[in-house]
Amino acid sequence: MFTLFETTVLGILGIALMMATVRLLKGPSVPDRILALDVLSMIAIGILGLYASATGDSAPLDVAIGIALIAFLATAGLAHYYLTHHEAPSESDEPSVEKRPNSQKSRH
Repeated sequence: MFTLFETTVLGILGIALMMATVRLLKGPSVPDRILALDVLSMIAIGILGLYASATGDSAPLDVAIGIALIAFLATAGLAHYYLTHHEAPSESDEPSVEKRPNSQKSRH
């Protein structure tokens, strides 16, 4: 059913799937997890495309288009939610150039 090339590509996609799942679970931050979800959906699209190519059936491509649309909307929505509800670090948390020790101001 699968040629050597298709089996190799499927193995590479499987390894990428595992790596993206680890990134999704470990983080370390919310944007990393959002990106991992997007990568997982793209890997699923790749697997569906490979299956469609190997079998000659075009039905998985319709599913892949649906996954791509949902993944795009989910990524955009999660990014918007993160940007609007995440508190940015305040300026008092980060020392400015004048407050840092051993900083030299440029003299003109």
